[in-house]
Amino acid sequence: MSLSKLDKAAEAAGIALRFVNARGEQETISDETKEALLTVMEAPAGKTPPVPPVQVFVARARRELTVNGKGEFTWQLTTEQGKSHSGTVQGGERLTLPPRLAQGYHQLSLRKGRQQWQSRLIIAPRRCYLPEPLAQGEKRWGALVQLYTLRSEQNWGIGDFGDLKRMLEQVAAHGGDFIGLNPLHALYPAQPELASPYSPASRRWLNILYIDVSQVAGFQQSAAAQRWWKSAKTRKALENARAAEAVDYAAVAALKLEALRLAWQQYQPQAADDTAFQAFLTAGGEPLRYQAAFDGILAERSGQDRQAWGWETWPEGWRNAAQPEVQTWCAQHEEEIGFWSWLQWLAHQQFSDCWLRSQELGMAVGLYRDLAVGVAEHSAETWQDPQLYKLGASVGAPPDPLGPLGQNWGLPPLDPHVLRARGYQPFIDLLRANMRDCGALRIDHVMSLLRLWWIPHGENADKGAYVSYPVDDLLAILALESQRLRCMVIGEDLGTVPQEIVRLLRDSGVFSWKVLFFEQEKEGRYRLPDSYPQQSIASASTHDLPTLSGFWQADDLALGEKLGMYKGSTLQSLQAQRVKQKQALLDALHQAGAMPARSVKQALTPAFNQAIHRFLALTGSALLGLQPEDWMGMTTPVNVPGTTDEYPNWRRKWSFTLEEAFADNNVKKLLKTVSEARKA
Repeated sequence: MSLSKLDKAAEAAGIALRFVNARGEQETISDETKEALLTVMEAPAGKTPPVPPVQVFVARARRELTVNGKGEFTWQLTTEQGKSHSGTVQGGERLTLPPRLAQGYHQLSLRKGRQQWQSRLIIAPRRCYLPEPLAQGEKRWGALVQLYTLRSEQNWGIGDFGDLKRMLEQVAAHGGDFIGLNPLHALYPAQPELASPYSPASRRWLNILYIDVSQVAGFQQSAAAQRWWKSAKTRKALENARAAEAVDYAAVAALKLEALRLAWQQYQPQAADDTAFQAFLTAGGEPLRYQAAFDGILAERSGQDRQAWGWETWPEGWRNAAQPEVQTWCAQHEEEIGFWSWLQWLAHQQFSDCWLRSQELGMAVGLYRDLAVGVAEHSAETWQDPQLYKLGASVGAPPDPLGPLGQNWGLPPLDPHVLRARGYQPFIDLLRANMRDCGALRIDHVMSLLRLWWIPHGENADKGAYVSYPVDDLLAILALESQRLRCMVIGEDLGTVPQEIVRLLRDSGVFSWKVLFFEQEKEGRYRLPDSYPQQSIASASTHDLPTLSGFWQADDLALGEKLGMYKGSTLQSLQAQRVKQKQALLDALHQAGAMPARSVKQALTPAFNQAIHRFLALTGSALLGLQPEDWMGMTTPVNVPGTTDEYPNWRRKWSFTLEEAFADNNVKKLLKTVSEARKA
């Protein structure tokens, strides 16, 4: 059957004409959706240039490319190291690259008469970096932490980089090897209630609310700051922020920004002479400058209108960083730009100090960061680069039994054609920004390297289509940057995972994620520890799922009922399923030798909790991530998917302090059990 003109255009643009739904049935994408997405994206031009804008070669693959066209071309290849090679080639013939070309990024120039074309040549390894202890078969464990949830005797109502350093020391002292973090991406300091780490303003910069203000030299040295710090008003505000059951982002931001403004007044006169800060500004370049400008303009406009959080609410002449109005504002507000740039520098310094401390402690992984799948629609990144992000669409997921209408995450997709036209530089920059100062990078929804569900603006999620991404090229670049920065890669591959990417991820050395709750076979039996693959990280739960106590007591189901998430007999069905899951888990624990046989009436005692953690520690997974909430028996989740205002997502704190957790005898015993089982 021949394809229509529309279908041919859609296929050429990478839009899938059909897909297999959650029930295993094939569905056809409507013409309306194809037309809408073709209008949104920047599809490749019809005329093929003599050489592509970028060509990726993996390991020992044959390194040659066909030159399109007719006649003779002259070529020059400049390697990343600055060495030059040149020659001629006839159109239609293959150009063989020089032998022993090193891994990295090289530039090919092709000329014919007055015309010239450029092509970036990327030579990449086959696999991502793996720390030597893991390569030798060792098994390590660490703590999975949503940094903002930490309580401590030092922080200002939100977990910070000072807490992170102290926790690293405690985890290492108890035999752990890493702390896995939520995305630390920049959010909206002037609109702190926009707290989801998965809907950031920018994935290249840090959330400045994680700065440990008490450790900032300018704050310590400022007489004005110290007077403010000791005032009764400040002490009361700090006490309230610390005592709050959920993170009071508005209160925290007000405290920290006032303190940091005072610290900046102390530091600013010497900023021009601080070579480290100036080097940071130079390295950050325009992306840092416009991130700082975005924060400054947002702060100014939020003071006038609390609803003006995104640039879409700004006057038309301000909705793009390149607009003359924005350039004029920047020229008139250099000190304000300096302030917000300085906050980024402080955040990067403090996070880097945490990484260095992990290495002093001998941790093989130390820290792992989390890369969100995208940025918010009217964020700093879309303001800076509206061509790269397609605001006429958002990404999400097609309908499934748990979400019959599908999911719309409100994140504009990266255009794969623009990405390729730019030689993948935006992807490279993103990896470098997130692989710095850590031993591992977790990629949220790693299937996005293969495809994303694009939803035309204004449509429901069921009116979307899958758009393909150059997965082989992206995985090759991921491996190259991983090796260069000595940063291993973990792929969040939960949910419906296309079989074609499973092999690609495995062959590229990307770790899979194995969550205890999901590791069940068709008959409902839980997989035993020795069936977990070595190239994976195991965990009991995730930030989107109930805690162990919440699962065992079915508190998540009670919460779902309270929030009105279930219709008809759904709740009764889930409750019956939970009873079976609990018995299956008990059977698996008994079969693995973690505890004697028990019935579902078994309470989640400290001994039972320890048995579950021992089971996890015995798994074949090279890495094991544990949630401190599970050590201390917390039942409330940090996030309830499918809710917005119904539940305080991304705000729930620990019910205990950092100091209390590691002083608890049951926790000490549990972590000792885990460490011993990991070495077994």
